[in-house]
Amino acid sequence: MAKSHPVDAHVGTRMRQRRTLLGMSQTKLGDAVGLTFQQVQKYERGSNRVGSSRLYEFAKALDVPVSYFFDEMPGNVLAGRPMAARVKKGSGFGEAGTPFAVEKDPLVKRETLQLVRAYYKIREPSVRKRIYELVKTMGSSGSHTERARK
Repeated sequence: MAKSHPVDAHVGTRMRQRRTLLGMSQTKLGDAVGLTFQQVQKYERGSNRVGSSRLYEFAKALDVPVSYFFDEMPGNVLAGRPMAARVKKGSGFGEAGTPFAVEKDPLVKRETLQLVRAYYKIREPSVRKRIYELVKTMGSSGSHTERARK
């Protein structure tokens, strides 16, 4: 089986990230764009390449601009490709990093997306702010504890 192209994998990751953040199932997204959930799975894994018209449909269904799918793309995703040599460093095309460092990115984890979704369901701004301050404080004290142990 052929390996997914890094751009297809990145686009699929961004698609899954947005769908999960919205609390949308693969079936619901598939219904919105006329696909089965299995086809959506293949796009999210990067197994299937997304054509421009299909990408536009996904963008509409997920309420994001098409450019969203290419945001935060690692700069070296096209390393070794003819066009990559023409793009100057620092030209705004992605961040440095590895194309498959997704597992290490906490923003892509399901737990993070569920936490953000739950946080924004809290309707009372003062309660949301107190929770934010609590988590910030706990995170900060945890990092001090971790440093002390080393």
